[in-house]
Amino acid sequence: MSDRDHRVLIPVAIFEGESVPRTIVDALASIPVVLLGYRELPDQTGTDQARAQYGDRARAELEELRTIFEEAGCDVTSRLAFTHDRLETFERVAVDDSCDAVLVLNPAPVLETILVAVRSEVNVEHIARLLATILDGTTLELTLFHVAPDESKRAAGTELLETARSELVAAGVDGGRIDSTVVVDESPTDAIVEAAADHDLLVAGESRPSIRRVIFRDRVKRLARRTVDPVLVIRGEYLEPADDGDTADG
Repeated sequence: MSDRDHRVLIPVAIFEGESVPRTIVDALASIPVVLLGYRELPDQTGTDQARAQYGDRARAELEELRTIFEEAGCDVTSRLAFTHDRLETFERVAVDDSCDAVLVLNPAPVLETILVAVRSEVNVEHIARLLATILDGTTLELTLFHVAPDESKRAAGTELLETARSELVAAGVDGGRIDSTVVVDESPTDAIVEAAADHDLLVAGESRPSIRRVIFRDRVKRLARRTVDPVLVIRGEYLEPADDGDTADG
């Protein structure tokens, strides 16, 4: 595993009034952030045309968002993109800027507890290290959560969460801040949404190497739509290369 710094990508739709809750800004103050201001365009509008027409306004809005992070002491890099495919752009920027996770924004008036949905042992150590970085300097508490498909798998789920807990402790997280819950449910998504209602931030790990297929077009996208919490998606160690397309300005 690489020892490089952790980094979180935060896509924000510009010109749509979307903002990053201050609670999220404070929670991520200890970790470098890539703030991606993006505008998805209709097919008939060229990216160069949009950049020439709206670029100054977009950069001003993005700079205001960046200032909020800087005032919180966060190491923040900003990128601006006019794109015909926002998901492809998210994936490309995540790869180019070596981001470990992508934050799907939702309101977060209070941020005290985190629900971490653990599906398998894939990337458990990687997830633990990133969570330890986020928790550093905060009073956040977290619950490790696993959904077993039937009772015969409950013990395996308990063992999985013990492994995750051990990795967190090894990464420097106080064991007293970690709780664990295993439930049996045929619908993992429903069970996670129900549990997330009692927490302020949902963390989910990626299990296959594609942000577009897994994070935004599969289970985590449905989770983000059904919970009022922000969702932090921790990607796998590798992503598929993105197709050539619109570029993001630095």
